[in-house]
Parts: sequence; structure tokens; C-alpha cells
Amino acid sequence: MDLRLDKREKEGIQILDLRGHLKAGDSEATLRTTINALVKANALNVILNLAEVTRIDADGLEALFFCYTQIRECGGALKLACLNIEYLSLDVLTKLNTVFEVFVDEQDAANSFFPGRAVRHYDVLEWVRGLEKVSWS
Repeated sequence: MDLRLDKREKEGIQILDLRGHLKAGDSEATLRTTINALVKANALNVILNLAEVTRIDADGLEALFFCYTQIRECGGALKLACLNIEYLSLDVLTKLNTVFEVFVDEQDAANSFFPGRAVRHYDVLEWVRGLEKVSWS
């Protein structure tokens, strides 16, 4: 399943809803092209909603890191929301959590752009501990 991407705005923040696989080829090109267009339009506060992403390969990770760097160099921020842990490997989750600000849901990600609003970050360690409890039961 190729990547589908829908763009919308909330409180002046660009939200990209990604669906499908983020992998080498057209899907990573779609993401990069969309981020390039946002940078050119000076829309530099971006949330990637990954709730419906079912796979991220090494090239997909590279595209995410490239987009993050591009926006950050222009003074903006790229944040992730709604990781679909059912489909993502621990390796991918760890890499995403290391580089990006990752949020439980879209509203927490949006709130993070406004100082003083409460936010909940996604905790990969909490997820791993939950897996350990399930596997020992």
C-alpha cells in the first residue's frame, strides 16, 4: 500500500495525515515534496499524524529525518503524533523517539507549540514495559 497524504491546518499548524507505508520510492518522495512546499510557503510548524501508517522502512526513516532537518534549519518544528505501535518495530519506534518530539495524540502535539499548555509525550519505555508484562503472563 503506497502512502496517501492529506494536509489540513489547525490553530496555524500544518497537520499531515499519513496513511499506508512510508518506504522507498513514491511514498517518501510524496512526503519530501509536501514538506518542501510547506517550507517555501513559510509554514514551518508541522505535525505528522502517523495513526494510519502501517510500515516505515529505512528509506522512510531517512525521509522523516530529512524533513525534520529541513524544517528545523528554517526555524520551524516537525513533531509526530499518534504512532501506530501495532505496525512499527521497536527499532523504528526507538529511532523516532530519539530524534522527534512524539506525542500521544494530535491535540497534545498541537498544544506543544503553545507554551503553558499541558502535553503528554509518547513514552516508548512505557510501551516496552507493557510488552514485558504481557509476555510474562
